[in-house]
Amino acid sequence: MAKGSNNNNNRAAVTGAEQALNQFKYEIANELGLQQQVQDGYWGEIPARQCGAVGGHMVKRMIEMAERSLAGRAGTIR
Repeated sequence: MAKGSNNNNNRAAVTGAEQALNQFKYEIANELGLQQQVQDGYWGEIPARQCGAVGGHMVKRMIEMAERSLAGRAGTIR
């Protein structure tokens, strides 16, 4: 990427989705047993490997949801 460019891709693609994605992140962290380590939204005590696992599980779940959505619509496309 060109030096000095101001391209930040770490944003929600859909306006207004930030809150839902943040809640989703905490749901996944809870499923992975990290809820006790995340205090008041501070993730600094969580190792990078575990943070990456949260992101990876989020992506996996979002892909599954998209596939289900597409599969549900497949019968209606003509």
